[in-house]
Amino acid sequence: MNKGFYIGAHSALELSGFNHYVPMGKPVLMIGHPQDDEVPGWMKKYDFEYEFKFFSTKVFQNTQLTFVNKGDFKILMSVPEQAFLECLLLAPNQYAYIDLFYIMEQLTTLRVEIVQLLLENTDNIKIKRLFLYMAKKAGHDWFDRLDISKVDMGTGKQKLVDNGVYLPEYKITIPKELYEYE
Repeated sequence: MNKGFYIGAHSALELSGFNHYVPMGKPVLMIGHPQDDEVPGWMKKYDFEYEFKFFSTKVFQNTQLTFVNKGDFKILMSVPEQAFLECLLLAPNQYAYIDLFYIMEQLTTLRVEIVQLLLENTDNIKIKRLFLYMAKKAGHDWFDRLDISKVDMGTGKQKLVDNGVYLPEYKITIPKELYEYE
């Protein structure tokens, strides 16, 4: 079809072995695509084994995609580092912040060079600040190898929720349950 469709967000994490929940009901397949690629009507209407949810973004200047073998097919998907950033981008509409932190706790093997590349080449301040906060809170060894001085964190404050907890280090207001989670 000459389209740039790929498996992204939590679906790519699941394909990479980072399963957090046992899906209930019809499983969801998150499909990313370039903003210029329209989703064909048949993909929205046909009753597939999965519920397709489409998302599009220009947040990643250097997308990090890979192929995964599924049966006789090679499927394009986000690498885990990008997939998690996509989840943060889609929160809170698609994912709860606390649920994403549970996933972050599992991400012990993220590659520092890919995380660094994505953070340096992503314009979205919210996902950069939230990612760094969660990674530090999770206590991952790879976090200390990031060069945060090269990541543009912006200057203004970000309010993710009302009545949350403000974190001066990251200039974001996060949900109280995320802040208090041990």
